Amino acid sequence: MSSAPSSLTDKVQPFSLDADIIAAAFLGAAPAYVTAEGELILAGDDLRRVRLHEGVTLCAVADNTRILTGGDDGRVVEVRADGIPHTVSEHKGRWIDRIAIGPNGAIAWSAGKTAFVRNAKGEISSFDAPSTVGGLAFAPKGLRLAIAHYGGVTLWFPNAAGAKPERLDWKGSHLGVLFSPDGRFIVSTMQEPALHGWRVADGAHMRMTGYPSRVRSFAFTADGKWLASSGSGEAILWPFQAKDGPMGKQPAMLAPSPSARVSVVTPHPTDPVLAIGYDDGMVMMVRISDGAEILLRAPDGHPVSAMAWNAPGGALAFATTHGSAGLLNF
Repeated sequence: MSSAPSSLTDKVQPFSLDADIIAAAFLGAAPAYVTAEGELILAGDDLRRVRLHEGVTLCAVADNTRILTGGDDGRVVEVRADGIPHTVSEHKGRWIDRIAIGPNGAIAWSAGKTAFVRNAKGEISSFDAPSTVGGLAFAPKGLRLAIAHYGGVTLWFPNAAGAKPERLDWKGSHLGVLFSPDGRFIVSTMQEPALHGWRVADGAHMRMTGYPSRVRSFAFTADGKWLASSGSGEAILWPFQAKDGPMGKQPAMLAPSPSARVSVVTPHPTDPVLAIGYDDGMVMMVRISDGAEILLRAPDGHPVSAMAWNAPGGALAFATTHGSAGLLNF
């Protein structure tokens, strides 16, 4: 990307979606946008709207073959490339707050304090957390689920009925949670402006503080060397190359904005490149090795709320809370 111009804004295909977009994904080659109002918008030759939930969409996740959503109607819904929604599970009178996709077709979701896992055979198991589930994440190998809640994170093996769940403690309210790609580390976002991590092998703590606001978006790069995060006026990248993770090391800071904060970070699926969305509507693409920046979208005052690369990394979809969206094919 070293020969790329400093701006690719004229290469972006814009969409006006007239909705609050909470997630973006690709179903095959087509970008798809999940709305807070319970719809999925497929942006092909024209805009196709698919009703997912009778009320509000509360969570969404995707893996380039399917999109899973949860809503306040108590339903977990799956959509594949044909654009037809299928109800995976239904919990009448409850809200589906969190959702995750795991290896070998496994999925997880939560309603209140209860986390559910459906394995590849379609069998569903459940676990009651100590408090409302704040986040869910599968380990990269095997069937192991991290459940974030108040006071820490619980590691649960759904297929091992006799195995006692492992608890990783740290005071405070834990929200989003991630495994590193190699499975050696777990990191959670906090209600306070901080991240907290553990080394899985021995439970050693990793404190990542100094943010001016709460971290709402975080993701590991494809090679697992960096953890990118929002919560500041630039993307904060914590180094995870060493056995102790980021402890004793300073984070890298990329693409600073003088007037906005980062709202979404989305690492490229193969290359050391990061797409960054800001709360003023700007979208940047940054090369991690030297910080080289390319402008993809100029600010318009509406926060970027969703971004996604397609599987090969040759296209990027993004959208805002106002429904302004775009597709860039490289």
